[in-house]
Amino acid sequence: MSPEAVLSEGNQALQLTLLLAAPLLLTALGVGIIIGVFQAATQINEQTLSFIPKLIATAAVLVVAGPWMLRLLVEYTRRLFDTIPTLIH
Repeated sequence: MSPEAVLSEGNQALQLTLLLAAPLLLTALGVGIIIGVFQAATQINEQTLSFIPKLIATAAVLVVAGPWMLRLLVEYTRRLFDTIPTLIH
């Protein structure tokens, strides 16, 4: 297996990881910022206040984007399994 093939597969794996994690992380970030602004405006300093909205929003995004994420993962896995014979010399 050539170093170029290893780097290419690693690059594709990292891109897939970013694509799969981005919707969940960006949702948690956005909800966290909104809750933080709300807490700053109302001077409510409860640490657990941001946990439940983040959890609900992340679960909602997972329900909506889950099929797309699963399709990406299955396509990558199939493509990787199909290229295994060509990678081994």
